[in-house]
Amino acid sequence: MSGHSKWNNIKRKKEATDAIKGKIFTKIGREITVVVREGGADPNNNSKLRDLIAKAKANNVPNENIERVIKKAAGGEDKNSYENITYEGYGPDGVAVIVECLTDNRNRTAGDIRHYFDKFGGNLGTIGCVSFMFSRKGIVILENTGLDEDTVMEDVFECGGDDFDMDEETVEIECNPDSVHSVREALTAKGYNVISAESEQIPSTYTTLTNEESIKKMNLLLEHLEDNDDVQNVYHNWEMA
Repeated sequence: MSGHSKWNNIKRKKEATDAIKGKIFTKIGREITVVVREGGADPNNNSKLRDLIAKAKANNVPNENIERVIKKAAGGEDKNSYENITYEGYGPDGVAVIVECLTDNRNRTAGDIRHYFDKFGGNLGTIGCVSFMFSRKGIVILENTGLDEDTVMEDVFECGGDDFDMDEETVEIECNPDSVHSVREALTAKGYNVISAESEQIPSTYTTLTNEESIKKMNLLLEHLEDNDDVQNVYHNWEMA
């Protein structure tokens, strides 16, 4: 498998600052609000909520914070109406970028995203301009606590995974995007510690940047996109060193 999922970029940032942690919870909080409105506040009956609670805990979000946002969403206290919007474009030297947003103000978000692309050597395109270079796949990440590879392989395939890749810290499993919830729950039932379970956009080809200015601008583009509260996920085909 590719081994280039979003997780490989995230796990490099071992020590998140308080500001980054706050951003993470703001984003997860929005997702929780939406899934509670759609499927209810009981995680036992709402698999998407179960996944988000696990995601929040993996990002060290306190239980009381999680419970507060669930209660607020269930009680209708959060009056914001969020919508999913996806933007596509090119970064420096033609790097393909997909930006998934959850926003309560379409005009604000569109202006911000366009500004970032323009400022850092890219250009925002139309829907479909780069998505043909990506395919949506389910990615489940397990903590590797000295796991036996043969046992992992047997369990992964038994639980519905299609492929997997192990390193010293994690096991990255690829599966059908519609099977993420069932694969996560089956592996959890077998005693594995699931760090992340999400549907992601995985590129089919990658672009290498060699120009230092392009590398600098691409890093700045990604930093500004990920720092925006409206942006939930950023996918790209930059072959990062």
